[in-house]
Amino acid sequence: MEPTGVPARELSDEELERQGTHAHATRNWVFLHGTAEQFAHHTERMLELEKEYLRRHPKRTWQGSAEAGGEVDEATRLRTALRGLVTQIESVLAEADPLPDKGSAAGGGGATGARGSSAGVAALLREVADAPGGRLHRLELHQAARRAGLPRADVAQLYRSDPPLLAADGADRVLTDAGKEWLAHRS
Repeated sequence: MEPTGVPARELSDEELERQGTHAHATRNWVFLHGTAEQFAHHTERMLELEKEYLRRHPKRTWQGSAEAGGEVDEATRLRTALRGLVTQIESVLAEADPLPDKGSAAGGGGATGARGSSAGVAALLREVADAPGGRLHRLELHQAARRAGLPRADVAQLYRSDPPLLAADGADRVLTDAGKEWLAHRS
């Protein structure tokens, strides 16, 4: 099969992300309704885009989050994927929980959530503070939150607390002045 389109290595970061997002959005349709040739081409292109994205941004995906920075074995990949699914399911269940509020990651007196911890919040905020320019790409922040053991719902609270501890600046996430102050009181 002859590849078509601009090689992934030649795409800008924005175009690589756009094409990767589009490939994932159209995957189900191609799987269910496309021809065998369309499916094969789609698979090849999607893998090419993913491989290039991982090469450029290894810390933004679970595949590139190995502590040693190298390749991870299949069992580690599966274990990490399963942990990610469990975290996502727990977040969905927590959002649908009809029980009274059990606290939030950033609000109240302790900055601990139903599953999160003050230590986890501190580890995440410290990682943002220690990043180059005090900023992390949003996907790198999600990886840092996973390492810190913070569910997505608790991370979301860091943006919604009064005052917020984290803020979005385009695709980057930055520590607010309140976040710096919160972190300074726990160091």
